[in-house]
Amino acid sequence: MTVTAPTRVVRRQPFEHITPNWFAAVMGTGIVATAAATLPVQSAALHVFAVAVWVCAATALIVIGAAFAMHWIGHRDRAVTYARHPVMVQFYGAPPMALLTVGAGAGLLGVDLLGSTAATALFAGLWIAGTIAGLLTSVVVPYRMITSVHREQVTALPAWLMPVVPPMVSASTGALLLPHLPEGQWRLALLCACYAMFGLSLIVGMITLTLIYGRLLHGGLPPVDAAPTVWISLGLIGQSITAANLLGTDASMVFTGAQSSIAVGLHVFGIGYGLIMGGFGVLMFALATALTVHAARRNLGFSLTWWSFTFPVGTCVTGASALGQALNFGAVQALAVALYLLLLAAWFTVATRTLRGIRRGELLYPA
Repeated sequence: MTVTAPTRVVRRQPFEHITPNWFAAVMGTGIVATAAATLPVQSAALHVFAVAVWVCAATALIVIGAAFAMHWIGHRDRAVTYARHPVMVQFYGAPPMALLTVGAGAGLLGVDLLGSTAATALFAGLWIAGTIAGLLTSVVVPYRMITSVHREQVTALPAWLMPVVPPMVSASTGALLLPHLPEGQWRLALLCACYAMFGLSLIVGMITLTLIYGRLLHGGLPPVDAAPTVWISLGLIGQSITAANLLGTDASMVFTGAQSSIAVGLHVFGIGYGLIMGGFGVLMFALATALTVHAARRNLGFSLTWWSFTFPVGTCVTGASALGQALNFGAVQALAVALYLLLLAAWFTVATRTLRGIRRGELLYPA
């Protein structure tokens, strides 16, 4: 008689694989709302849509934040393993940017639901939390990479930009917070801090982007499933154009009277920077598109990396909107609208497939 061994039942753990790259879904959803609020063309229907999407982003932030906490509480060993992984650790830049994006949405769209005082308070609280977390990430992640004893897996990847961009997001969203501060030293301090974070992120980001570009030329594409991360480079470009122009415009609230020439200079700097960096952005946009088509022809499968199609494009929308407003140039404003339509298509596709993957367990329980 043959005795059959009992089948071992493996219990699925829903929070075991809630890694920091899940927060990219919050970023990608939140930027759809904030980008809509900054478009040069506005309507009542667009505003209602933007508010609804911001509510979705805020809800996702709460749900994913709670799941991520459970991941660390219930599966600490797995969480530590992910945090020490040379690629996954880069995505710890996503939670700060998720906080900042939802916070900006509160400032731009939350008044309808929360009232002016509560919306501003929520914006300020999330901005402070996101900024502190982003600055820590921009230091801790490179430190861990420099001091790691496991060097065999270290290679320049587009994901390296993830811990670099949060201070730039703080700079651009900090410009939106500036009018809510008292005149005088408080506004000056915030403006100076935003420009300092702009410089921090821009300089380190361009160094990192150079490493990534060189690696792509010498080593070729990353694995097919990671190909969408090439779009992350546009996040630095678009967000920096947004920050330079928003800060340049708001500088007139800080430098008045005899110092008004400083405000004019910063405004001109924002326009010049936006035009120059915008040209570079066109190149990277075209290159990212070509590489994505190349990967799609090689059976690019869906994964959370597809959220790289959303937030970076959204920053290009906000950058074009801010630059178009500063220049009062219709062509740039039309470009912002066209990019927003592209963003909507990308977001709807990725969000739909993410929800389907969660329902089927393909994303919660990876192989």
